Amino acid sequence: MATLKQIQLRLQRSKKKLTRLNKEVAATKGNIKKLESALKKAKAAEKAAKTKKKKPVIKKKPVAKKKSVAKKKPVAKKKTATKRKAAKKKK
Repeated sequence: MATLKQIQLRLQRSKKKLTRLNKEVAATKGNIKKLESALKKAKAAEKAAKTKKKKPVIKKKPVAKKKSVAKKKPVAKKKTATKRKAAKKKK
């Protein structure tokens, strides 16, 4: 069985270790918060960079309407009498 002095010594060591670990936990939590805020800023900057890269939308100018011109009917070429006779002879 452990003596009274040994138990007190172990208790003191455990308390010291606990306080040291608590300090480390607090410091680690602080570091985590800093890193999370840095991550948020980096994401926001990246998002802003993506929006800047997009080309601006160009507004289309209204197209002026063309004046409607009366369409002319295509005129069929008439075969001359000599060409018709030549075509009949070949057949």
